[in-house]
Amino acid sequence: MQKIDWLLDKYGESHQNATNKLIHWVCVPSIVFSLFGLLYALPIPFVERGLWTNWATILYAITLFYYLRMSMPMFLGMAAVCGAMLLGVNAIYHAVGSAGGLAKVSFGIFALAWVGQFIGHKIEGKKPSFLEDIQFLLVGPAWLLHFIYKKIGISY
Repeated sequence: MQKIDWLLDKYGESHQNATNKLIHWVCVPSIVFSLFGLLYALPIPFVERGLWTNWATILYAITLFYYLRMSMPMFLGMAAVCGAMLLGVNAIYHAVGSAGGLAKVSFGIFALAWVGQFIGHKIEGKKPSFLEDIQFLLVGPAWLLHFIYKKIGISY
């Protein structure tokens, strides 16, 4: 069994309940999006904030390296999904007109999504996987993507 299969299977062990799975389909992408928003809002000293010059892009690059080590299809899928999220965060930043406004919106999404996650795990009756191993914070988005890949016939 490849490491990616083991990680996805291990993550899936605490995500069997249909309600918890549904909550994760909403909350995991929301958490990733809001985390990008919170990081985008933070200034980088001596650098003008822009689409590719912000802390969110740095996190994006680091996490893409993790997914590349996992598998090329996961890397490509997460590059596309997270790239689209960065574009969305950039659009919100320009719509609200300030880093503070973006931070407020992102924090609200972040807090609500984590409440949802913990409600889902309460329903499931199992603690979140990341409490056992922090890398499962990165496995969660890949776990969702692997369902899409299976449905459309892409090997991961």
